[in-house]
Amino acid sequence: MRPSTEAELAEAVAGASGPLLVRGGGTRMLGLALGEVLETGGLSGVSLYEPAALTLVVGAGTPLAEVEALLAGERQRLAFEPPDLRGLLGRDGVSTLGGVVAANASGSRRVQAGACRDALIGVRFVDGTGQVVKNGGRVMKNVTGYDLVKLMAGSRGVLCVMTEVSFKLQALPEAEATLIVEGLGDEDGLSALRQALGSPFDISGAARYSGRSLIRVEGMAGSVSYRARRLRDLVGGEVAVVEGVASAALWREVRDVTPFAGRAGDVWRIATLPTVAAEVVAQVEGEAIWDWGGGLIWLLCEPGRGPDLAAVLAGRGHATFVRGEGGPIFPPEAPEVVALVAGLKAQFDPRGILNRGMMG
Repeated sequence: MRPSTEAELAEAVAGASGPLLVRGGGTRMLGLALGEVLETGGLSGVSLYEPAALTLVVGAGTPLAEVEALLAGERQRLAFEPPDLRGLLGRDGVSTLGGVVAANASGSRRVQAGACRDALIGVRFVDGTGQVVKNGGRVMKNVTGYDLVKLMAGSRGVLCVMTEVSFKLQALPEAEATLIVEGLGDEDGLSALRQALGSPFDISGAARYSGRSLIRVEGMAGSVSYRARRLRDLVGGEVAVVEGVASAALWREVRDVTPFAGRAGDVWRIATLPTVAAEVVAQVEGEAIWDWGGGLIWLLCEPGRGPDLAAVLAGRGHATFVRGEGGPIFPPEAPEVVALVAGLKAQFDPRGILNRGMMG
């Protein structure tokens, strides 16, 4: 099914006699959901774009690339830097804004600008009964009641089918620069990232891979130059600085996990404490890309390391199985969380037809 209007979508969901597999462009799907495919690509187009107000409202099926091109024409962007994982996952297709929201897909700038859910200011969606619901609006404000905007970000289609999403935007910076720190082991290299993030120099990226630690600053040209100099003195070691296009290329590699694309092995996405990030990788014995100062690890390792990873992370984080064979996709949740999710599912999808099996 590929409805072209919200009304058609609501009718399709209300009339469904079995499970539905909700899909945007199919570029970010994880999990084992089964059912009749319900595509959102027909719900496409820009409903509202006000550059002066830094506000965007689009259909959930609108291609991400189309939106990024539109924003670039006004020197604006989605601040949370959504990743493109098609290379990593070996998929074709077109990433959509609804899929970005459903996965809460967020890149390296999350350490400064927040995640996708932090830029999301409004949603329209169809719940599992076929009812149309709207929450949020075109401006950021505090409200009482349920914050469904935040709830739906990262829900992976198990609670609703999004039809429209609204974002606050960010102006493109005048300049960007990346410090490349070499000659340090993983412990010291990650320590340099934490040191930079703890400084007053407004870091917009802190990552490490291939033996290099990367520290990014963005903003007005004079400010970027000053902060880069101060950071160079702060972290010490062998430091090179790249700017502009060269800097952006480095962060696309980190954002899209490009070094692991097309390579054999399992890939895990690990959220953990930055202070134990090097230890986690050392114990599991894999190749890592560290982002968010070490709080996010992309790990390439031999198959079958899930139990070892669970033991290492006990009480210190969780891991999502992104690519490979076998193993649960999402980590087991605490009983209290399971009960909470079940309650939400009963409210928004009482028949249990949306992306059944996606999250347990």
